[in-house]
Amino acid sequence: MAKVLVTGGCGFVGRNLVEQLVERGDEVRVIDVSAPPAFPEGVEYRHASILDPDAVRDALEGVDRLYHIAGIAHLWTAKVSNFDDINRRGAETVIGAAVRAGTPRIVHCSTESILLPKKKNGHAVSEEHVLPLHDLPGPYTRSKYLGEQAALQAAHAGADLVVANPTVPVGAGDANMTPPAQMMALFLKGGTPFFLDCMLNLVDVRDVAAGIILAGDKGRAGQRYILGGENVALRDLLRLLEEVSGRKMPKRTVPKSLALAAGIFGDISSRFTKKPPAATKEGVLLALRSAPFDSSKAREELGYQPRPIEEALREELDWLIARHERNNSIPGHDLPTFRQEKTV
Repeated sequence: MAKVLVTGGCGFVGRNLVEQLVERGDEVRVIDVSAPPAFPEGVEYRHASILDPDAVRDALEGVDRLYHIAGIAHLWTAKVSNFDDINRRGAETVIGAAVRAGTPRIVHCSTESILLPKKKNGHAVSEEHVLPLHDLPGPYTRSKYLGEQAALQAAHAGADLVVANPTVPVGAGDANMTPPAQMMALFLKGGTPFFLDCMLNLVDVRDVAAGIILAGDKGRAGQRYILGGENVALRDLLRLLEEVSGRKMPKRTVPKSLALAAGIFGDISSRFTKKPPAATKEGVLLALRSAPFDSSKAREELGYQPRPIEEALREELDWLIARHERNNSIPGHDLPTFRQEKTV
């Protein structure tokens, strides 16, 4: 049994990771600024920020393994500097403290979006795709890139550290409404008559958690591993949304130039409203770069075996529909009620 620290253990990926670590017998400590969910018995929760060096140092005491999951997973914040504070400076704070503490093993959770090439080349994206900072499309990807670079630099300096790059996690219980959940909720609400067709690599959030554990157990120091599932065109995802919800999904694609204009307008308007826009420029640029991902390295070196994605998709759609039905029953909520015709 190992004693482990999970930063961001209250998030979508973090909660699933904590559950699987407890299930396999590890002693788990979590630090997070969010309120803890119903953790399994025995999990130690500490309300602390990854930007607090003293709190991080204390949380690392006696720890055999660090899973650094904490970060901003959305493409918009009311204060743009939050991206760099949490995703870059937070990673530097946590990993630096772990190195100084002599933590035997470190797993840094990054993202697949920093690997997408600026121009499509017809090939699946692998761990070998490395972009210069100036080629990244916005503040979210730049902050995640710099956080990953801090992790890899620590590995090159001798830290026993491995990087995991999950693709797009899906499944029930995404209470923080990360981008895939937001996108599906928008379509379910009938929020747009058009869609920007793109390629998504969708992966069951439970498989992401399992892959992160495998990376900690078997990953080679200084290496990154893409934890993906299935490459799915957005038009195919919309067909499933229509089947499960009983609502008509958009059939017409939006021109790239119009989508980009909408993203730019969303960024500008959100500066005044302080509310997240339906689309951001960075989000549109990432969709335009979209490409299939290749997880063969994780499969071969870690024994990573993601399950078919349809079950997790149906579970998330069922969860989103039930969530909107609950909200619609509360006075003051104007979200429509969704009709579910088919269950898992």
